[in-house]
Amino acid sequence: MTAIPLGVPRRLVEFTLDGQEARVPEGSTILDACRAAGKDVPTLCEGDTLTPKNACRVCVVEVEGARTLAPACSRRAEPGMVVRTDTERARHSRKVVLELLASSVDLSTTPAVAGWLKEYEAKPDRFGPDAARVDEEARIDNDLYVRDYGKCILCYKCVDACGDQWQNSFAISVSGRGFDARISVEHDAPLTDSACVYCGNCIEVCPTGALSFKSEFDMRAAGTWDEDRQTETTTVCAYCGVGCNLTLHVQDNEIVKVTSPHDNPVTHGNLCIKGRFGYQHVQNRD
Repeated sequence: MTAIPLGVPRRLVEFTLDGQEARVPEGSTILDACRAAGKDVPTLCEGDTLTPKNACRVCVVEVEGARTLAPACSRRAEPGMVVRTDTERARHSRKVVLELLASSVDLSTTPAVAGWLKEYEAKPDRFGPDAARVDEEARIDNDLYVRDYGKCILCYKCVDACGDQWQNSFAISVSGRGFDARISVEHDAPLTDSACVYCGNCIEVCPTGALSFKSEFDMRAAGTWDEDRQTETTTVCAYCGVGCNLTLHVQDNEIVKVTSPHDNPVTHGNLCIKGRFGYQHVQNRD
């Protein structure tokens, strides 16, 4: 049995959320409170295993007395604050942000975005065909995962996961400025010539599919990728004694990718190259 440290109990913070009293543990964010109350506040750059980066600004809410809208993913709940999540101002801001994102990058593999575009009546096409886009071929320089910058929203989650928040490999960072900004390795080299250890933790946190398993990329290209037909089974990695949990995604009796539960006290969603990519030995191949 794994012992989970609970720490010192936190006092509850009381505030008003959309006209209703909300009570959350001290240190919780407004987004935490919204989720606890069952409110659907959209977010892209927020990650449950990472420090909020405030990059996408899709989760903004209105806080009474504040001059600007506040990002719900990082703004801590404070006693007595009054928060409104569905005001005209907040909805308009989300609509514009979604329009800007969808007009500049490919969000076709981003979960929930299609629904948000419809909900907020966002019209990315209004910027016209000359809207700046990253139109370049996906980078395939290894057999494990693919980098498709045409889908990257520069949320920096992959940089944080590769850096001091998890892996400490520091293989990737942001290069360039403005429309030329990219997530890149040193000197824009292939991954095989970089400090990348192929843990795939960057894939785990990527919200748009800009980073994806080579297997998923190939199946999408072939039109055979179908998440509705996939099953997920959580098991324990057999490579070493750490006890990392693996979630096997299986389609047509074949493992198509491996993730890890974010609430697991051992891995917190992170794996090594063996756990995430070393599953081919269990496949029945000719």
